[in-house]
Amino acid sequence: MLGSKKSSLSVSGATTLISRDTVVVGELHFTGSLDVEGLVQGNIIAKEGKDALVRVVEKGCVEGEIRSPSVLINGMVKGDVYCTRQLELAPKGCVQGNVFYALLEMAAGSQVNGSLTHVVAPREQKKGAAPEPDVEVIEAEMQQDVPAAVASNKVD
Repeated sequence: MLGSKKSSLSVSGATTLISRDTVVVGELHFTGSLDVEGLVQGNIIAKEGKDALVRVVEKGCVEGEIRSPSVLINGMVKGDVYCTRQLELAPKGCVQGNVFYALLEMAAGSQVNGSLTHVVAPREQKKGAAPEPDVEVIEAEMQQDVPAAVASNKVD
């Protein structure tokens, strides 16, 4: 049945709860899961390199940016959302800002009042490894299109 599925988003680790009637003012850095049922006035940032999930529930509100690998929104976000893995917008989810995502799932009724931009999560390279071949091809193609005066930094 449509609309009855449970979210597939989950991470291991501790869960932090911002409960109803709670207001947090300032930037929040976290790992594990962060459930927002109250109000956060500031940016929410997951620790880099760690698995993390932000859940903004139906009555929850974030006034600031969210930066996390996984995000589930069923409340209000007034700011940009940067999601490197999976973003799920539930039926009552509303984003007033730009959304940058690798994988997006939107339910009927959810809203984004801003732009949607698909981004590719950066691949982790081993130290000393050669760059990806497609990067070299792109750089070579770009250099061919540059006029000689610009490429040699000459100014007339």
